[in-house]
Amino acid sequence: MKKRMLGNSGLEVAPLAFGGNVFGWTVDEAASFELLDAFTSAGFNLIDTADVYSRWVPGNEGGESERIIGKWVQRSGRRDEVLIATKVGKEMGPNKKGLSKKYILEAVEASLKRLKTDYIDLYQSHEDDPATPFEETFEAYDVLIKSGKVRAIGASNFSGERLGSALRTARETVGPTYISLQPQYNLYDREDFETRLAPLCRREGLGVITYFSLAAGFLTGKYRTEADASGKPRSAMVQRYLNERGFRILNALDQVAGRYDSLPAGVALAWLISRPEVTAPIASATSLEQLNALIAGARLELDPEALKMLNEASV
Repeated sequence: MKKRMLGNSGLEVAPLAFGGNVFGWTVDEAASFELLDAFTSAGFNLIDTADVYSRWVPGNEGGESERIIGKWVQRSGRRDEVLIATKVGKEMGPNKKGLSKKYILEAVEASLKRLKTDYIDLYQSHEDDPATPFEETFEAYDVLIKSGKVRAIGASNFSGERLGSALRTARETVGPTYISLQPQYNLYDREDFETRLAPLCRREGLGVITYFSLAAGFLTGKYRTEADASGKPRSAMVQRYLNERGFRILNALDQVAGRYDSLPAGVALAWLISRPEVTAPIASATSLEQLNALIAGARLELDPEALKMLNEASV
């Protein structure tokens, strides 16, 4: 499988990342191991997680996803075959959040311990922290890169203005800089990335790994009415897609999927992979059947007619 360079990091990634947010939430440890085995055996190598996954689940404290990935790494012996991306910055408890030097240096040790690894391939600022100067954040990352605990750094959930300011600061301080961005981007959620972030990513040579690549599952086609979403873990997230535009996009996905003997989820991922700024979309699966649909999408090349149909339906 042809891999892509993630920005200027030197890290080569297959064009699909596994979203580890489901580990310890909608997928238990045994099923997580099975999914990771299948994902990596198919030639894919980027696993995305965060320290805060899945703190939102009652009874969880955060770190559940990292722990499961760590146990899988230890059991599988595949550490050298995969790239592990995790994040820091969202609240993990009282006084445990943000991008201060002190907190980053504490948080990375906890993530390394949970992941059962000596280094993190891509360590990402999970969200902007206006209370901490960029210089201080980059100083922390400089320490981690020089010590070998982190190979590259990225940003997530930054506005175009703040990301641009961060990159300028990094140039002025001659330290490490963000080599990737993790934005929300999919066939439905296009405007913010395409108008405010994509031009910056192109200009700065940033890699892009998208989250909510399937719009919380809406673009799989399994949520077509409010009843379909009712009672499901992602119900609240899906509600905003249940409108005329959303249904128009689903109709286009159905048509293209029919032409390619594929599934809507695969087509939605293939559309993202075709975008020039996107290095790899992140997508989650809770079963081997779902994972196989994602893998098929990562290998699907859409022709200009199909891309035109999807673009027109999603305007």
